Amino acid sequence: MTQVQVTVREVTRENWRATLQLEVAPEQQQFIAEYAPIAAIALAKAYIRPGGLLWTPYALYADAELIGFTALAYEPESAENYWLFHFFIDQRYQGRGYGKQALTTFIRFVRDHHPQCHALQLTVHPQNLRAQRLYAQAGFSPTGADLDGEPVYKLALN
Repeated sequence: MTQVQVTVREVTRENWRATLQLEVAPEQQQFIAEYAPIAAIALAKAYIRPGGLLWTPYALYADAELIGFTALAYEPESAENYWLFHFFIDQRYQGRGYGKQALTTFIRFVRDHHPQCHALQLTVHPQNLRAQRLYAQAGFSPTGADLDGEPVYKLALN
């Protein structure tokens, strides 16, 4: 595979419709969101702001190709109340190393754009062993806490 540049771009009025076309395999859907399209859930959360957090949806690109999606939910004045939600690579692009590269790129993006953030957290479906390995390889560790029945993982950014 030729090395491509994975980038993070905020979802905007220009690309939001394209993000609605992204999907995972049917057996993976339970790991990412309760409903499809996954991006629609995150876009709604950006408007509703559950938990009082700001939600910013992001499109993940390999060069110019839209390959995935994620959302950052955070409390701007906080150093540790930053959450990665709905991280996924579209089923057409899975198995090519994009997940690892996109996660690394997103972590760097958070560091660069949110310098006050000292920790990034996420939850992982207990049966999603593939994602647990990916997050552990990126430096996330289980905290021992659960959120909505899913273990919480944390990555120190300082």
